[in-house]
Amino acid sequence: MNEDSLDLSGLKCPLPALMARKALDRLPPGFVLTVTATDPLAPVDIPHMCGEEGHMVETITRREGHTCFRIRRGPQRAAK
Repeated sequence: MNEDSLDLSGLKCPLPALMARKALDRLPPGFVLTVTATDPLAPVDIPHMCGEEGHMVETITRREGHTCFRIRRGPQRAAK
């Protein structure tokens, strides 16, 4: 299985983006992480984090009270 999910409901900025980053770091390149968040800033913060980290947001689905993100893990980055 090349997918994992993470429910970050109830967490406030910046925790959803930080925890999504940490979860993505544990996945191999190409795997998909589905993230659910209720924070109103998550639709800004999570895509921004993905852009900075080299991950691809495949879909963003907004439903009443929460947002779901389907994120494909990008290539491994060189150690800093």
